Amino acid sequence: MNFKDSGACVTQCPQTSVYNPATFQMETNRDGKYTYGAFCVKKCPHNFVVDISSCVRACPSPKMEVEENGIKTCKPCTDICPKACDGIGTGSLMYAQTVDSSNIDKFINCTKINGNLIFLVTGIRGDPYHTIEAIDPQNLHVFQTVREITGFLNIQSWPENMTDFSVFSNLVTIGGRALYSGLSLLILKQQGIRSLQFQSLKHISAGNVYITDNSNLCYYHTINWTSLFSSPNQKTVIHRNKRPENCSKYFAHG
Repeated sequence: MNFKDSGACVTQCPQTSVYNPATFQMETNRDGKYTYGAFCVKKCPHNFVVDISSCVRACPSPKMEVEENGIKTCKPCTDICPKACDGIGTGSLMYAQTVDSSNIDKFINCTKINGNLIFLVTGIRGDPYHTIEAIDPQNLHVFQTVREITGFLNIQSWPENMTDFSVFSNLVTIGGRALYSGLSLLILKQQGIRSLQFQSLKHISAGNVYITDNSNLCYYHTINWTSLFSSPNQKTVIHRNKRPENCSKYFAHG
């Protein structure tokens, strides 16, 4: 395989570390570059992870993702790695369309989702055509351990007796390494939802936010969405939810 390095075609990118025979040590190569797809780049995109000299979507086992000096890198786990699980459309769930009763147990004790979480009506209410039963709403609490979704969160269906997304109260980061039509967070037409309850959300690293047509949703305006973004190009489309003046003044975060 060949790579493009500043317009030149090369068999490999300049290595980020080189061996110094005088010191018998590996040293940083100032001219080194990272492999990013078919390109050689001086630094990886902010929502990718550095694994030695490559830009990757997720760290391989048995490594874990850590942040050093603002750069996400893959490091060997010193003990048991935080549990990373495949998201919808990834790995063991490559052919899944939605979280449903047949696959929700795969998310038990997961701290990180490599990929996306998608909630469609065929998952929440069941899919008789494929003999998949409706999800037991209590089982959605498996997501309380999730701190990061590397792709996007797409919610187009939710149990009628659940009025918020507090099962994601420990979610800190939505990575946006994969996007749904340019979106990293989509919440659409959920009339039973009254508040978001994304109490720990700190970062939406790429992609836009679309929260629309949720007629009873309050307190979305209490979140400073732009403070969560990594790029000035990221946008929010938040409309046709409940008007803030019609919501109680007593509320929890989002």
